[in-house]
Amino acid sequence: MSVDDAPAGGASGNLGGRRAATIRDVAAHAGVSKSVVSRVLRDEPNVSDERRTRVRAAMAELGYRPNSIARGLSQARSGTVGVVINDLRNPWYVDLLEGLATTFDAVDIAPILVDSRLDHQVGRDTVETMLSRQVDGLVVVGTTDARVDVERAARSIPVVLAGTLEPDLPTIDIAVDDDVVGARIATEHLLALGHRRLAHIQGPGMVGRLRRQGFEETIAASGLPVESIAIEYGGTTEDGGYAATARLLDAAAPPTAILAFNDMASLGAMSAADDRGISIPGNLSLIGYDDTQLASLRHISLTSVDNGNFTVGAQAAKFVLQRMERLTAPQRVYRHTPELVVRRTTAAPR
Repeated sequence: MSVDDAPAGGASGNLGGRRAATIRDVAAHAGVSKSVVSRVLRDEPNVSDERRTRVRAAMAELGYRPNSIARGLSQARSGTVGVVINDLRNPWYVDLLEGLATTFDAVDIAPILVDSRLDHQVGRDTVETMLSRQVDGLVVVGTTDARVDVERAARSIPVVLAGTLEPDLPTIDIAVDDDVVGARIATEHLLALGHRRLAHIQGPGMVGRLRRQGFEETIAASGLPVESIAIEYGGTTEDGGYAATARLLDAAAPPTAILAFNDMASLGAMSAADDRGISIPGNLSLIGYDDTQLASLRHISLTSVDNGNFTVGAQAAKFVLQRMERLTAPQRVYRHTPELVVRRTTAAPR
């Protein structure tokens, strides 16, 4: 089942342009903890009459409406969800994690973050560690090579993929950006500027293949010959982007424009160009992907594809909450339509 571009709002939304009150808002207004508000919502006896009255008054004053998903969650749960990330050094995760955390916070669930790269270095099994903590669900953010472990976890708890399409399993929901569309609009921008020698720095996994597909299909539709493009694998890091760009720029017919797999690879591309005295965008146009905070820094000002990471994170959290009550429900896939944010690293070729 696909829910492409479905509303991704978390457990609370906007009413008449005003953000709906959350448990945290009620707790602050009543001067109590979120756990007290949760106990009042569940009508538990271990809350004083005075606190119960304050909480209910705060709910009325703020117009708080208990979320239907939150009401349906079993009281026996731990109130935590594991979030597995493959490299916290990548700023791509920031907005996505904010979308996750905001949605979980609205129903008083705490995300527990782990970096699978660090776990691998010390010999820990990331997924097994999460299961041992009895988390109520698992969100896998970005590409992972732990397919077997993720598949095993999905038999007992809700598992959702965010920003990745692998492993693709029948009961694992997916929230991603539409990578083919993102690469297409970036490539169309370069072609519209007049570039005819273009290159792509490819990234890993299915996401990398889809972005390459969008790049190549757009070039083919433009009528440019295959000989006018180049592909170099660069991975997800700054070093990888540097090495790939160095190979491209040192070729006999270097490109005048590059679409990188992500913003981190773009930073490496900038350094490789600078080391060769090649100005951006004077002699080389460059587009990143993810539109991270790095891209918007004034001295970088990188043209980049905004893949809606906050929205993707919020939708992934929503999928987890819904799957807590229907573990074996059919898979759902949410694809966010990306947009290109044009800044100072793209221009017409000289």
